[in-house]
Amino acid sequence: MDLTVWRTFVTVCRLGSLSAAAAELHHTQSAVSRQIAGLERQLGVSLMERHARGVRPTPAGEVFRRHALATLNEADCAVRAVRDVRDGVHHRPLAVGATPSLAAGIVPEAIRGLLKRNGTIRWSLTPGLSVQLHHRVIAGDLDAAVVTDAPPGLPADPRVEHRFLGLDEMVVVLPADHPQAGRDRVPVQALADETWVEDNDGSAALLRRHAARAGVSPRIDLAAADLPGKLALVATGHAIALIPGVLTRALRTDVTSVGLVDPPTRGVYLITPHRDPHPSTSPLLEQLTTAFTSLHPADPA
Repeated sequence: MDLTVWRTFVTVCRLGSLSAAAAELHHTQSAVSRQIAGLERQLGVSLMERHARGVRPTPAGEVFRRHALATLNEADCAVRAVRDVRDGVHHRPLAVGATPSLAAGIVPEAIRGLLKRNGTIRWSLTPGLSVQLHHRVIAGDLDAAVVTDAPPGLPADPRVEHRFLGLDEMVVVLPADHPQAGRDRVPVQALADETWVEDNDGSAALLRRHAARAGVSPRIDLAAADLPGKLALVATGHAIALIPGVLTRALRTDVTSVGLVDPPTRGVYLITPHRDPHPSTSPLLEQLTTAFTSLHPADPA
């Protein structure tokens, strides 16, 4: 398939208008319409539907949009890499993966430190679940990934090296006006009557395991697609949630966090391939360790 047509489709989805996409891409509106129609014929499914203010992707179109966008980003990276070689720039980009909480927490801070220390480095950040990122490191798609051993845990594989960064304490996030807001730590028994929301099986498993030790059973009645959705349900008072401690600095202002007595923890690791590691792996490890330590300072003696 012609990636030019894919780019046209993604642009129409982003702008919600055939005419606006045509103007941005310097095409005629009829040319854009023909490209979309041709793509639909190739795929054998309708990708766009009209509404009062323009167009939007159908359910099938939304699925295709996500994959098309990822493919276009990879294609752009390939073109830039080839041009770097042509121009005599031989430093390969650093491809980093991270779980959503770490991608929103310590990883951006560590990358900033890496760039400050080592100068300009081409890099990318891909979020994902720990097991998925582990497989992508093995496949060579990622040079490094910052992951956790939260359930179901990390696979044991001799093809990757695990570097332990530390233990991250899970905390409870509450609406800003919650009766428990402002406390340092609370026992989970004090939250036994609350409704909980979870966005992944690993976090839910940690919550259930922690609550079981205290003799209570949490009511996980709501599910969210991701962390922003999880926090939105907390902010609007529908539920409370268990989140990683690394996220506390990045929380929205209408929620607050409290610690748990004897909290559940998860190990945080940098994983890298044993063969052909990226030259920036070691300095990245140093910056990640610094960023993690800044969130988890040692207790005073």
